[in-house]
Amino acid sequence: MGAAPGRRPEAVVPQRITAHVAALCPPGTPVSDWWTYRPPDLLLFPARTYYRLFEIHNAALWPAQAAAFGLSVVLLWLAWQGGRGAARGALAIVAAGWLCSAGPYFWVRYATINSAAAGFAAAFAIEAALLLSLASSRACPALQTDAPSGRLIARRAVGAVLVLAGIAYPAAAPLLGRPWTQAEVFGLAPDPTAIGTLGVLLLLEAGRERRLPGWLRAAWLGALWTLPVVWCLITGMTLWTLHATGAIIAPATAALALLATRLREPRAS
Repeated sequence: MGAAPGRRPEAVVPQRITAHVAALCPPGTPVSDWWTYRPPDLLLFPARTYYRLFEIHNAALWPAQAAAFGLSVVLLWLAWQGGRGAARGALAIVAAGWLCSAGPYFWVRYATINSAAAGFAAAFAIEAALLLSLASSRACPALQTDAPSGRLIARRAVGAVLVLAGIAYPAAAPLLGRPWTQAEVFGLAPDPTAIGTLGVLLLLEAGRERRLPGWLRAAWLGALWTLPVVWCLITGMTLWTLHATGAIIAPATAALALLATRLREPRAS
């Protein structure tokens, strides 16, 4: 049997489902045409409100931006120095950024416009705990400075670029037509913090630590990677639904980081 005249064939099934739901509801209960909703309809705030939130966030935390910039300089110096001690310091710095995003941003401010903010705050707090646990563990890998192969040189280069991208992220605001007051600062906002964290994880030595069983170390590092990558995808979807410029930045950096994880030291034959 064909579709009724005037109806698109793909709309027949959802309309039938809606009719069944309406039959189960009390008379007069409105049943919306749920299949017509688009991703932008699921967000209750426009792009202007979203970026205005960063302006409020920055004003409330001022002059913490100066401290965040100072820690960014320290992070760059640690990445240049390399070694296990530098890795502990770098992991602690990015962990502080995840905690700041979890509390002052998600829990205090983003919760005013998005009911999922509490879940994001919990996820960011978990990532901070994982980073701190690795930093304080005897199994903490070193930040790699020597790269014996071309693949590792490329991996280290990508990691350094992502760290720099996270730190330079505030410049994206004026470049995309927003005022400096709405800039997203590494260590204080989620997007640049996640991007910088992916860079730090790429700079950690891959496959040389033997103080943990291989499967346990892989699970630990896998958990550390999952939350930054997932957040980059979430923020990309959010900005895309808001029709905001720059929506591709975070997902693209996450994809680049994942591709760079394939750059490992070749096994000896």
